[in-house]
Amino acid sequence: MALGYARWWAPVLAPMATRLLDEVDPVGAAAERVLDIGTGTGTLAVEAALRWARPRIEAIDASSGMAEVAAAEADRRLGAAARARLGFATSFADQLPFEAASFDLAVSSFVLQLVPSRPAALREARRVLRPGGTLAYVSWLEDSRAFAPDSEFDAALDDVGIGAREFDARGGDIPSVASATKQLRRAGFRDVRAWSAGLEHAFDPEGYLGFLAEFDEEDLFDELEPELRARLEARMRARFRSLSADDFVLRLPVVFAIGRRP
Repeated sequence: MALGYARWWAPVLAPMATRLLDEVDPVGAAAERVLDIGTGTGTLAVEAALRWARPRIEAIDASSGMAEVAAAEADRRLGAAARARLGFATSFADQLPFEAASFDLAVSSFVLQLVPSRPAALREARRVLRPGGTLAYVSWLEDSRAFAPDSEFDAALDDVGIGAREFDARGGDIPSVASATKQLRRAGFRDVRAWSAGLEHAFDPEGYLGFLAEFDEEDLFDELEPELRARLEARMRARFRSLSADDFVLRLPVVFAIGRRP
């Protein structure tokens, strides 16, 4: 999962993560310690180490596999001095293994929609921030639009007798910009601001097939007998040919939110 995430999903999210760091660039450059909550494969943490020469950066993730991939990415991209300022640990967002008031800045990219309790995670971020410290995150806004390649994938599943997928509602996406603002204030943050933006990523047919087979629906594909998997992939390619290049542009709404610990 971690390797599939690194190859197929992290590049989709990376531009929004970079934009988040742009928003807090003066704070990060002056910080002594920065925390990356839910580092995934290390996009935020590595970029922060590259752009900010001063702070010690701690990156946590609930998945040890993700943290290992992130550490390997840091080894690959960072020089010795920057790598020495970056540490990785396995931890949950609402149980951070750090003392109170020990960070100047906390950042998080596409994680707070996944935690069991977002209010608890926000309060924990506040706890580890020093007075005057900043929390900044980007996450998904609720959205019900269908993605055409997904619909064709489900139709291909029907074509080969597997049956279309069934989805539970995604309950963690943030309902609105106003909700993001209200939750930060309730967690004890001040000078709160939040705004929406749009993420766009252009797949192509083979790239989206790879995304599904090696990451998003990896378990489904791995359970198939080779002959059935080959039939499914052939039907997917046939169905994808009916779609335009614009149909393969993934467009999703996101929310940025920033607050300060008084």
